[in-house]
Amino acid sequence: MNLKNIFKKDFTLVVIGQIISLFGNAILRYALPLYLLNKTNSPSLFGIVSALSFITMIILSPIGGIIADRINKRNIMVILDFSTCAIVITCTLLLGKVDLVILLLVVLILLFGIQGAYQPAVQASIPALVSEEDLMSGNALINLVNSLSGSLGYALGEILFVSLGIKPLLCLSVICFFLSAVMEIFIKISFVKQKNTSNIFSIAFKEIHFMDMLRVL
Repeated sequence: MNLKNIFKKDFTLVVIGQIISLFGNAILRYALPLYLLNKTNSPSLFGIVSALSFITMIILSPIGGIIADRINKRNIMVILDFSTCAIVITCTLLLGKVDLVILLLVVLILLFGIQGAYQPAVQASIPALVSEEDLMSGNALINLVNSLSGSLGYALGEILFVSLGIKPLLCLSVICFFLSAVMEIFIKISFVKQKNTSNIFSIAFKEIHFMDMLRVL
């Protein structure tokens, strides 16, 4: 693997954005339920909220792949990171002012949904960013970051939650997601818009199969 061939500007920005987005998302998806557990002392409530939130990622992962084939991948990444930034700001402002269970359930559902939609966009952008001979190496690196975000992200979530507390952690997340979104604006990914005869939901209904969802599990 020739790192000079792979780590050109656009691919490097995608990898950095993926690291911030996936690790940041994983940290929040661990820290917020942990905060709920600490406040309610209810393991059952912790499990129910986590399980309900996870459903959106199962649903949106295959849909995210379909959308990534039809919309500029750079725009998807930018929109999702700005959206995450807005969600975390809203959560920070509402914390302690509205029902905690409902607030965290909504926030976690949105975070899991964004996680499910973000990775397909990154994956679909790789062929446009690296040469054909480096495609396998590029995909391997992207998959490595995705895999590490699941395990190390949760570990970092616990460390940061214990050391910082929930509100400083949320504020730090806002800064990171905002910087990631701004950085991704400068990524150049070639894109040819496809002509669709039906809306995205009709396309999704035709192309998504039950086995696709099982692969997410």
